[in-house]
Amino acid sequence: MTARLVPDAPESGLDDEQLAAVTAPRGPVCVLAGAGTGKTRTITRRIAHLVRTGHVASGQVLAVTFTARAAGEMRTRLRTLGVAGVQARTFHAAALRQLRYFWPRVIGGDQWQLLEGKLRIVGQAAARAKAGTDAASLRDLAGEIEWAKATLVTAEGYPAAVAKLRRDTPGPAEQVATVYAGYEELKNRAELLDFDDLLLHVAGALEEHGAVAEEFRDRYRCFVVDEYQDVTPLQQRVLDAWLGERDDLTVVGDANQTIYTFAGASPRYLLDFPRRFPEAAVVRLQRDYRSTPQVVAAANTLIGSARGRVAGSRLQLVGQLPPGPEPDFSEHDDEPAEAAAVAAQIKRLVADGTPAAEIAVLFRINAQSEVYEQALTEVGVPYQVRGGERFFSRPEVRRAMTVLRSAGSGRPDDGTPLVDAVRAVLAPVGLTPEPPGGAAQRAQWESLLAIVELAEELVAVEPEADLRRFAAELETRADAAHPPTVQGVTLASLHAAKGLEWDVVFLVGLVDGTLPIQHADGDDEAIEEERRLLYVGITRARRRLALSWALSRQPGGPRRRRRSRFLYGLIPEEHAASRIANGSSRGGPRPRCRVCGSPLMGADALKMRRCADCPSDVDVELLDRLRGWRSEEAKEQQVPAYVVFTDATLTAIAEQRPADNAALVRIPGIGARKLDRYGPAVLALVTDPDVSDS
Repeated sequence: MTARLVPDAPESGLDDEQLAAVTAPRGPVCVLAGAGTGKTRTITRRIAHLVRTGHVASGQVLAVTFTARAAGEMRTRLRTLGVAGVQARTFHAAALRQLRYFWPRVIGGDQWQLLEGKLRIVGQAAARAKAGTDAASLRDLAGEIEWAKATLVTAEGYPAAVAKLRRDTPGPAEQVATVYAGYEELKNRAELLDFDDLLLHVAGALEEHGAVAEEFRDRYRCFVVDEYQDVTPLQQRVLDAWLGERDDLTVVGDANQTIYTFAGASPRYLLDFPRRFPEAAVVRLQRDYRSTPQVVAAANTLIGSARGRVAGSRLQLVGQLPPGPEPDFSEHDDEPAEAAAVAAQIKRLVADGTPAAEIAVLFRINAQSEVYEQALTEVGVPYQVRGGERFFSRPEVRRAMTVLRSAGSGRPDDGTPLVDAVRAVLAPVGLTPEPPGGAAQRAQWESLLAIVELAEELVAVEPEADLRRFAAELETRADAAHPPTVQGVTLASLHAAKGLEWDVVFLVGLVDGTLPIQHADGDDEAIEEERRLLYVGITRARRRLALSWALSRQPGGPRRRRRSRFLYGLIPEEHAASRIANGSSRGGPRPRCRVCGSPLMGADALKMRRCADCPSDVDVELLDRLRGWRSEEAKEQQVPAYVVFTDATLTAIAEQRPADNAALVRIPGIGARKLDRYGPAVLALVTDPDVSDS
């Protein structure tokens, strides 16, 4: 006779904090769960405990999370625990199921169809509003509509909402609002629902129809929400409608891993939970079973410097694994050198027995992948790009290669320097002097800029190269970067890495302007989200962690880059890389306050080159001149003023009064492109008070 497998008791094999979360009395319960602390194990054991102790029947539990993969893992673990019938779904899947059930009573008639992709209708609305209708513009407009609906912003209220938030919009706010209104009109006329409509209609049905709400609340008695730090106002509205006056709710989250505020997510619901439910049990999971103590210490140091953290939400991870190697930090002359060094290390790791699939290279933006695709190809290590296409498979890159090939073969060499020629050829397909506002447009722009950087790299080794030669070089790289798809090293953005883990993680390209991203500068909240992105990256590593940066984009280029401000305090004093690169040399002491001499910490302090508490010596008249000049520049370019320079950068200029390019470029936020574009005007304003009046 075959023995029947008896599931373990939900309370077995747990540490003290996990056990407290699992056995806490009926809700409300708030579990603050740090990275690697057994979050999914804990919440599934809690559900099993509630069912086995008779508090609730399994069919009366609704557990929601944010990805189908996470919901599937939750269902699998519950089955292993002998608990069947729990509804573990994403917010949208749960809402779709409920709306289909209640549709005849709430709305009546034939059910509207679900709109799988909104770009076609957004395109129609954009054309009416005379907005951009290229693929990237439509993706940005669609994303902005999703953000507005997720944050409960209507088309009518959109301009005022984005003005209040100083939100970076993919076009003039009034025009975006017109597209939004047109999209809603066209969608409703066609009797279609988008994914956000599912949540809006379910919330409305429960709020406005008492009989529907009563039936639903009789069906579901207990609610569990995973990744609660990422809920949007719309999702919270749905959750409130589900609950009604009840409080049988368990939420699990980590404010340190909030990285989707740009899409409407807000950690405030997690942070305010104890205030909303004063009787709530709050349990903190801080024992990290994923990473070595060395990796955990790096994560704690990084997040410990975060600003604006609510004291009760702070989690100090405690590593539970045996010790491992200290994190490695390395500085390189240029990006190809950095990529080659990373590829060489990966090749050695694979040769020594580490599976390629247990290694990841993580970066801030997808455009950074190309140099690592090339470097890994050259050393014969297989790789896969997660959450995006390989560089040479991206539509904008294929289009750029086509126009470059045509330009190279269709006209004789007129002596124009290659890099200038490439910029000119790519201008009609989206390479503007400054990055555009929308995320999709910016991602395409970054890919085009990466092609320009490849041209700079080619010129460094072949000064006489022309467009024809460059087009051939791109074809060669593209062919080499398309081996058969096999399991290999993962290349991924930090956003795409959320929820994953590897034995070995390389965090690359850690320079100011990339991490934190340039358009976050001057916005404290945006800077802190960038810090949390790096925290997520660090906590993906189980055993080995390497962090690196390059002082220049291409070989032979000016070494003006600075390593990420987030690394200050993270690199040990005795480490060879514990020095900052300035505009002209490698190395040098850690930056110190020019007033009191103390080490500088934080973005604003580094920009001002003084501690926040030290007295300012700003030249008020110069600051006024700079602001007036910036306003005129922004008006001429039709961009927000901060795109030219942030307030913090202008203040730093007015305090430090740079007299030449070398002094100007030492101010964070002023890179090579801005130096070329604005340097002469800024220096003239600094040195000649009458310039602005001429």
